Amino acid sequence: MGMTVVEKILARAAGREAVKAGDVLEPKVDLAMSHENAALVINQFEAIHEGTGIEVRPWDPSKIAIIFDHRVPAESPKTATNQKKIRGFVAKHGIAKFHDIRGDVGGICHQVLPEYGYVRPGFVVVGTDSHTTSHGALGAFSFGVGATEMASAWTLGYAVNIEVPPTIKVVVNGEFPPMVGPKDLILHLIGVLTAQGANFRVLEYHGETIRKMSTSGRLAVCNMSVEAGATSGIVPADAETLRYLREEAGVTDAISPVTPDADAVYERVVEIDVSALSPQIACPHTVDNVKPIDQVAGKRIHQIVIGSCTNGRLDDLAVAAGILKGHKVAEGTRMLVFPASGRIFGQALDRGYIHEFMRAGAVVMNSGCGPCLGVHEGALGDDEVALSTTNRNFKGRMGNPKSEVYLCSPAVAAASAITGVITDPRKA
Repeated sequence: MGMTVVEKILARAAGREAVKAGDVLEPKVDLAMSHENAALVINQFEAIHEGTGIEVRPWDPSKIAIIFDHRVPAESPKTATNQKKIRGFVAKHGIAKFHDIRGDVGGICHQVLPEYGYVRPGFVVVGTDSHTTSHGALGAFSFGVGATEMASAWTLGYAVNIEVPPTIKVVVNGEFPPMVGPKDLILHLIGVLTAQGANFRVLEYHGETIRKMSTSGRLAVCNMSVEAGATSGIVPADAETLRYLREEAGVTDAISPVTPDADAVYERVVEIDVSALSPQIACPHTVDNVKPIDQVAGKRIHQIVIGSCTNGRLDDLAVAAGILKGHKVAEGTRMLVFPASGRIFGQALDRGYIHEFMRAGAVVMNSGCGPCLGVHEGALGDDEVALSTTNRNFKGRMGNPKSEVYLCSPAVAAASAITGVITDPRKA
């Protein structure tokens, strides 16, 4: 019986000829990623060793990545102290894939990992962040774990009791209409599947639209696959994957793409034609509360946010800057822009995007996750409404349970910043 991409990856990682959905494995981990919550992982990691007499050291420091991104720069003494603790751990164990708070090599973990070529096709990647699904864009099986599970991975080098998930095949065809793109696709898919529709499943993406999609777009799609409940989203590695890793990530060593068998068994096939897709909006307070933009156009917006691990990449900023050029952010509306990494920030500066944002009246912030999850910068006031390119809109997500968050593409966010209300970029 043929295998899906994830089944093939897990079979290799577990040392088996073949696996099928429902099998329970202990696959070797190729990359283990954490951010500031590495402080909690360190606590668990040290506790595992207590009383054993075994030296407290990670199984392979070269396979551990730690990136500061959630609270940068530190917003409190507690955060600063935890970051100090992590720096000490990194130095002690020689963890080279460490990205501190810096304007050159810093950034959001889900941008830094692909940007530096840390993730490869066929890898098993675990991360203490739910949007670790992002890295399926590079043909890896990548999923989120808790601090205790990560401490276990740091100790053993493999993930414990992993059940091979069934796979849903998503076939996407057609050409995106103007001002419609990957973010609209994934919001539409989440609306179709619902927030629980892919629970404990893999979403494996295929079709002409996916083949033509940039890695940036694929990262956005895989990033938000978890919002349909998926354990992982994955795009089988192809020519675009190799182009990205060679030309943008600077990878020079061997790359081994993993593709599904022709007779792979899928639990379900979902087909989508994007030719007639309109800009999509996820309305409060669930990501699957998705509506075409014409049903919510005109909604008053107090704060626009462009950035995050979902839509803070260079092409996202290019679209937004192009729409804003020559315009001003509406009075009574504020606009925050968070490039996904220091490298992207620099590229946006070089291309003039940052100047366009600032001339329009936007505030450009350092790379980070803070406003997305409401822990650092950009909190909303009571009864305020945000329109954001981030990935979640749960009640209180941006720091205030008395506010509302709508999710959209960079094009919708930029067009709406000019008018101060949710605006269809095709009509702006």
